[in-house]
Amino acid sequence: MLYRKMKNVESDLSILGFGCMRLPVTKDGKIDEKQATQMLRYAIDHGVNYVDTAYPYHNGESEPFLGRALQGGYREKVNLATKLPSWLINSRADMDRCLDEQLRRLQTDHIDFYLVHGLMKPFWEKLRPLGVTDFLDDAIADGRIKYAGFSFHDELALFKEIVDAYRWTFCQIQYNFMDEQSQAGTEGLRYAADRNLGIVVMEPLRGGMLTKEIPSIKDISHIPQFSVHPVIIFAFLSQQQ
Repeated sequence: MLYRKMKNVESDLSILGFGCMRLPVTKDGKIDEKQATQMLRYAIDHGVNYVDTAYPYHNGESEPFLGRALQGGYREKVNLATKLPSWLINSRADMDRCLDEQLRRLQTDHIDFYLVHGLMKPFWEKLRPLGVTDFLDDAIADGRIKYAGFSFHDELALFKEIVDAYRWTFCQIQYNFMDEQSQAGTEGLRYAADRNLGIVVMEPLRGGMLTKEIPSIKDISHIPQFSVHPVIIFAFLSQQQ
């Protein structure tokens, strides 16, 4: 496994992260805990040390699953990331309530990387006046989270506004050879990196869609080469991959 240093973060992070949005499921749609636990622990045993989930994944069952699967010493081996459910927040009290619930579900006393989830203009315009940045400061100060970030699904101008609005440690953007210009895109990636934010890439294979017809090298030769590299690329695992 290769590792990279994220600025302002103590430990080096594996360049491949384990995403828990598309875990294997049983016929009734529930997480196949045996198979998913084997997959997760295999990844950790082979050097993956960044594990990502969120409040709504698998209809709310991903976080509780991780809380169980990371028992037996595995929690101590990883940097755990989860996300504040932006759409459920209507007050500052909601932020603390959600974070405390997530800590219980994950069976941990802290979240290493805590993201404000799926920021788009309506969510940002609601959360900012509610004091989301003060909430993040307080959660860092009392030890419930280590590093604050956000994930993003909107236009470049809003991305830049959010980057400049707070002392984020990192951001998570959708990025692949089909999405160089959509959402934050290459320009947003560079913008965040120039401001010392770590960059975590989600959907590098568009949820597996880009594995169906893999282009030849000559077909992707136009992809720009530049010195700014994401710290982490996610492996969002699914039954189709």
